[in-house]
Amino acid sequence: MNKNNGKLFIISAPSGAGKSTVIREILKLRPNTVLSVSATTRSPRVGEQEGREYFFVSHEKFRELIEKDEFLEYAEYVGNFYGTPRKKIIENKEKGIDTLLEIEVQGARQVMEADPEAVSIFILPPNMCELERRLHDRGTDSDCAQAARLNMARHEMNFVSEYDYAVVNADIKKAVEDIINIIDYYSKT
Repeated sequence: MNKNNGKLFIISAPSGAGKSTVIREILKLRPNTVLSVSATTRSPRVGEQEGREYFFVSHEKFRELIEKDEFLEYAEYVGNFYGTPRKKIIENKEKGIDTLLEIEVQGARQVMEADPEAVSIFILPPNMCELERRLHDRGTDSDCAQAARLNMARHEMNFVSEYDYAVVNADIKKAVEDIINIIDYYSKT
């Protein structure tokens, strides 16, 4: 790899493990790193803005983008589709910009196959009780949706061994520090 090229960092975690919070802190501390904005068919949550957290599209538009091969990866998760626009990832790499890709396991596996140089990091909750508490306290999902997310979390954690690194998010500052150390190591190689 040309060391002037940007690097792609895949970050996965079960819903509620704190990946969005960790990523937000990383971006504050490492301004030369950007977050890839994915497309999704789910509805925006309170406070989310088009083009900042996601590109919100209809199921029909998402299928059209799939047909045009515009995604590096895409997957269905808890009834909605999520996908990574290919063009921006390529542009960032060519410009020497490190990119974080916040993605679930199914999509991460596709990216690992498509880009073997990508570095993969899985964020784990300290335990399942804490994960359940975080999902409940977030207050964004119904009880049924929370149960589905917990079941999916149990399933996703079975794949942690496929990732280059696993980071436990028991303490946000420590988790952020650990991931920044990983990014810095690969950005210097």
